[in-house]
Formats: sequence, C-alpha cells, structure tokens
Amino acid sequence: MSLIFAANFKTNHTRKSTAEYLEKFSSFLEGRSEKGYVFPPATALTESVKNVTVGTQNPYPARSGSFTGEIGLDQLEEFECKTVLIGHSERRHVLGETLEQVREKYNFYKEQGYEIFFCIGEPLEVKEEGVDAVMGYIADQVEGIDLNYDKLVIAYEPVWAIGTGKSATAEDIADIHTRIKKLSDKPLLYGGSVKVANINEIAKIDNVDGVLVGTASWNVDDFCKMIEEA
Repeated sequence: MSLIFAANFKTNHTRKSTAEYLEKFSSFLEGRSEKGYVFPPATALTESVKNVTVGTQNPYPARSGSFTGEIGLDQLEEFECKTVLIGHSERRHVLGETLEQVREKYNFYKEQGYEIFFCIGEPLEVKEEGVDAVMGYIADQVEGIDLNYDKLVIAYEPVWAIGTGKSATAEDIADIHTRIKKLSDKPLLYGGSVKVANINEIAKIDNVDGVLVGTASWNVDDFCKMIEEA
C-alpha cells in the first residue's frame, strides 16, 4: 500500500496560494508512489489536479438549503469534489460538533459514495486514564459508523498532540494503531504534530498507512521534504 500524505490547511491559504501549492505538490509527486491529498479552506476549493486529490474540510449533510456558512453537495459537485474530511477534533472540541452530528455527516456522504477521511482521537484527560479509557473513547466516536465502508480512510489524531508540538511516542502510536486495526482494516493515518523531524520514525511504525498533517503541511516545500524523509 502506498503511503498517504494529506495536508489539512485549516483556516490558511487563499485561492491563489492554494493553486500555487497544488502546482508544486503535483510536480513533486510525479513518478512517486505516495498518494497526495490537500484539504483547503472552502473559499479555495478547486478541482483535483493529476496526482493530488482535493477534498473539503467540512461538508454539510445536505445538497443545499438554509444552512448559513455551510457548503453542501451542490457546491462540492461544482468542483467535482468527491473527498471529505469528517470529525476533526477542532470541529468536535472547538466548534462543538456532537457525535450525532458527525455520524449524520458520515452517513450522508457515505450514501453519496464519497471518499471519507474520518478523524478520531482522545483529549489529554482521557489519555491520562490509560489505554482502556482511550479505546473506550474511540469506541464511542465510531459507534454508528460503518468501518467496512470501502472508501473510508481513518485518521487517528490524539487531541493533546495537535498543534502543541507534542507527538505521541512511537510505542503509543503502534499500540493504538494496532488496536484500531482490529476494528477496521481500512487505511489508518496518524496525525498530531507530525513534522520533518519525526516523520521518518512515524512512517516506519506498523499499521501507520500515512499521515494527516496540519501546520507542518502549510509550506509546500516543507511538506515535500517530509515525504522525502519518510
């Protein structure tokens, strides 16, 4: 299986800078086996280019309607976008998305046949309770989620490691990824302060099929360097 490298721009980049990023990233991936994904902000959504798939960070579970600030199927189809990111911890913990809302989004876009990057992961207080508590927390997050969906990619992102400069140890990642793989055999990414300095170690861990990267992916040269290091 080719490693997956997915860049989550969050609220960063513009239409112009996203276009420049995609051009450089696509050129870099020419002749390489890695799979590249980019999730720009909604205002920079664009068509996928050759070997880079462009997805949306936050789809609303409707074709259209009176949902101020959201984007639905009509907007995604304009750009032939068929990949979505659902359940990111910032949507859950910063913006208050409930488990029910996340499930609704997942099930809606599964019915539409979309490729779904589904994010799971625990906050610090759960991690400190031990691995059984972590897996119980993850079990709640995947309840009602079809883990056998053929277009599913799972991203394990411990909340305490996102944007903090802290990353789980190799032992921690290997343990949790092995446990998650018992729940689903779909591609499993790691996310949480992944950067050039630690990507080589992370990419070697059993059951890590790639990475979902935030801050360290915003500079295309740094992201390409990360792939080279892996």
